Amino acid sequence: MDVMNIVQTKMGWVPPGIMRIVEKYARRIPSVQRMIESEYDTVMNELESDLKPYRDVHSSFSEIPAKGKSKTAILKEMAAMKKKEEDRWKKGYVSGAVYHGDDRHIDFLNKVYAIHSQANPLHSDLWPSATKFEAEVVSMTARMLGAEEARLPEDGKGRPELIGDGEGVCGSVSSGGTESILLAMKTYRDFAREQRGVTRPNMVVPVTAHAAFDKASQYFGIKQIKIPVGPDYRVDVEAARRSINRNTVVVVGSAPSFPHGVVDDIATLSEIARKKGIGFHADACLGAFILPFARKLGYDVPEFDFRLPGVTSISADTHKFGYAAKGTSVILYRSIALRHYQYYTVTEWPGGMYFSPTFAGSRAGALSAVCWAALVSMGEAGYLEATAKILETGKRIREGIEKIPELKILGNPLWVIAFASESLDIYRVMEYMTSRGWNLNGLHRPACVHICVTLRHTQSGVVARFLKDLRGAVDFVKENPATDGGMAPVYGMAASLPMRGVVADMLKRYLDLLYRV
Repeated sequence: MDVMNIVQTKMGWVPPGIMRIVEKYARRIPSVQRMIESEYDTVMNELESDLKPYRDVHSSFSEIPAKGKSKTAILKEMAAMKKKEEDRWKKGYVSGAVYHGDDRHIDFLNKVYAIHSQANPLHSDLWPSATKFEAEVVSMTARMLGAEEARLPEDGKGRPELIGDGEGVCGSVSSGGTESILLAMKTYRDFAREQRGVTRPNMVVPVTAHAAFDKASQYFGIKQIKIPVGPDYRVDVEAARRSINRNTVVVVGSAPSFPHGVVDDIATLSEIARKKGIGFHADACLGAFILPFARKLGYDVPEFDFRLPGVTSISADTHKFGYAAKGTSVILYRSIALRHYQYYTVTEWPGGMYFSPTFAGSRAGALSAVCWAALVSMGEAGYLEATAKILETGKRIREGIEKIPELKILGNPLWVIAFASESLDIYRVMEYMTSRGWNLNGLHRPACVHICVTLRHTQSGVVARFLKDLRGAVDFVKENPATDGGMAPVYGMAASLPMRGVVADMLKRYLDLLYRV
């Protein structure tokens, strides 16, 4: 990425606002355009073979075939692709992505899906089973997250829609964590507009909060006020307090954050929001089905759920450590009145009265059935056992990393473990791990890598293999600090280049590449 390095070296650090203006005009210069396009082409060419491995191996269709292919042939081809793709995650080489992965569990969920493959919750009169499953998923998740112990604040202060009035915690099933977060942010925007007359809404969000909050900001016109984190990688509470103003519609905290796996000070943050009459959202997409059970196992888990009177909504992903199939999450609210701001209703459409609880109209009822089946078949005992295995494995991985002098753990994580280096290019360490079959998450600000521990990592031998390869990666990078090629320079550029528009354009071209036949 020579041109990127040249630009950064020449300009040094520039305030983001000024940098955007400089970039806007610099990219109009033909020579700069050509240099940037050349870099785009180089990176995309390197990526294409990895992203399109089936082009010369399996059949490809850019249009509907004149004659349908046989079902037997289709299934055979899909089975071959499945076999090739599942090897790494089954053997525990992948961070996150597949959270359970046991064949018997997968087979059970597949059978449930097959039974309900035609169900659509939009037609609740035809498939009342789908709404039964969703209502019970919401209830089970709410009770796990303190619904029965949700209490009114001792001082009695707060808007009824936010603090609740005794009718109980409620929610909806969504398609995933991103939709749960989007729904909550839309809900707070609309609530503040109607109840407080806020027309220029903002949200106070940690810099470590999930990217879905950025998406909500763009989609719904809610300005983000981003709050830094402290040395422990938890959000700076005082900075958050100072940032709240009359246009703030919600304050956000993570339990835990995706990058570094640490839980923000939800108790203090939510109380600040409550006293100002503002909603507080706890993003527990990653931790909802770990933290409650970790607490029961004796781990020191800070409060984060509805037991805190200031917490007014929680996002909880059932398709992660809830061990359901991909495509379900739960968004919970402290009151039914607040949930009403999430709903969509149309009363004047010629097609009749139309309403939906979430963004989608038609939805796969089978996914809700699978989610229900996962929760009911696991049971509390199953979740406790799984959590114990994951946290013990996380402890062993953390202790192993701490024994490598060139690496350091960020924060105080339990199972999402981020590590960095002050002496080595951490992205080259990650690249070496990739060459050994590992699929880890590259992060930036600061430059680091994390592994999200799942049940796949609790298998015999996985921890030892990971630590051995990580030690080998560190040794290799020490001996070869300036190796050319690979993806490490791309990660380095994305982490440090001040021209963020160039990085954004590269990500868009990556998405374009995914859709190329």
